[in-house]
Amino acid sequence: MSNDAQKVILLVEDSTDDVDLTMRAFKRSHLMNPIEVVRDGVEALDFLFARGAHAARESAPLPTLVILDLKLPRLDGLSVLRAIRADERTHLLPVVILTSSKEEQDLITGYSLGANSYVRKPVDFAEFMEAVRVLGIYWLALNQIAPPKTPR
Repeated sequence: MSNDAQKVILLVEDSTDDVDLTMRAFKRSHLMNPIEVVRDGVEALDFLFARGAHAARESAPLPTLVILDLKLPRLDGLSVLRAIRADERTHLLPVVILTSSKEEQDLITGYSLGANSYVRKPVDFAEFMEAVRVLGIYWLALNQIAPPKTPR
């Protein structure tokens, strides 16, 4: 298995259009990492913590990167980020907020809660594609992630 095949991305996004755009941007950038898509905050946490419909993932590694929208059904993105940072298993997991929110308070709160990056979704198609391409290259090819914590 190639190293890239192991670098799974968790995309937490409720907009079908934004999921499609993100997938196309990764494909056009020749980033062939597996992408798992969840549509709300509760499902994101179920995926990360291997519970509910995702309980079978218990022995699976965590994703290499979480791309997190803020405006989500059931549980908003900031609450998801708070839960990720509060758990020892996921507190070092890279989380990039990718949102259409223009609220300065969302930006401040996102970083305060431990987001690694905050990117506003460009409205323009070409700019959106480029933003996702650059995110993918940086977080999947250049960034060095912390190794998973081993249980004592």
